[in-house]
Amino acid sequence: MSTSYAEPVLAWYARNARDLPWRAPGATPWGVLVSEIMLQQTPVSRVLPEYLSWMARWPTPAALAASAAGEAIRQWGRLGYPRRALRLHETATILVARHGGTVPADVEALRALPGIGSYTAAAVASFAFGQRHAVLDTNVRRVLARLVAGQPVPAAASSASVAERRLAESLLPAEPTVAARWSVAVMELGALVCTAASPRCGGCPVAGDCAWLAAGRPAPPDGVAQRRTQKYDGTDRQCRGRLLAVLRAAGGPVRRAGFDAVWAARAQLDRALDGLVADGLVDPLPDGRFALPGVERGPEAGTA
Repeated sequence: MSTSYAEPVLAWYARNARDLPWRAPGATPWGVLVSEIMLQQTPVSRVLPEYLSWMARWPTPAALAASAAGEAIRQWGRLGYPRRALRLHETATILVARHGGTVPADVEALRALPGIGSYTAAAVASFAFGQRHAVLDTNVRRVLARLVAGQPVPAAASSASVAERRLAESLLPAEPTVAARWSVAVMELGALVCTAASPRCGGCPVAGDCAWLAAGRPAPPDGVAQRRTQKYDGTDRQCRGRLLAVLRAAGGPVRRAGFDAVWAARAQLDRALDGLVADGLVDPLPDGRFALPGVERGPEAGTA
């Protein structure tokens, strides 16, 4: 497959790339890994301030591993999907115990870490170590579906198909460091120009080669709907967030009354609290109080 797309896309990226700390020349592999975990299902605008605070507090895996898991949950704030904080803490502990406190460059070693799948492993290996891997997030899949296949959206599956992976690999420049830059450039193109809802084809560096644009920008076929924003208000997920917020703000463990004050639906509160305990995000104490995992069992708080 021709890689004639590389030159214009890389030139566009050099002019338009966002100035993000995990892309800076001094970014460490640990910083890249943290950014990739935080960016899962979360936009850059929300991640950026939390990332800066996290890295200021825990600039190395050893620094995070030395803290309690509950402190990682507390620091996670309102990024959502807080199990990611637990996975980062588990990862830091493993890195210290098995990898000398450093992030491994090997893709298989990365995949063996908690919460790191094929995409994240390829992204860290590419962006932190300049390796040649196909990095297929939603943005990249959409760009390649339109540019090469002439399709408005990628396959409906949440993960890349074998055909998509082969296509992405065929387009990688031969030089590993250039291939890594190509991967992040295509990702940025999808995030800023070839967006899902309102693509700005006039600003696309490869518009002249785009099969989807040449076909008149066909809409998705019947039955392939655009991704809808999930309802949040009133959900168990919102309830879980409220309960964790109580624990984050408290100076120590809290009693059930501290949770009752922030969520009126008792049955839903019970279900959400049970889920938090099952997920390892909350520790139930023998005296009936609740705490973030591993934090010091200080004086009772939040009993109002």
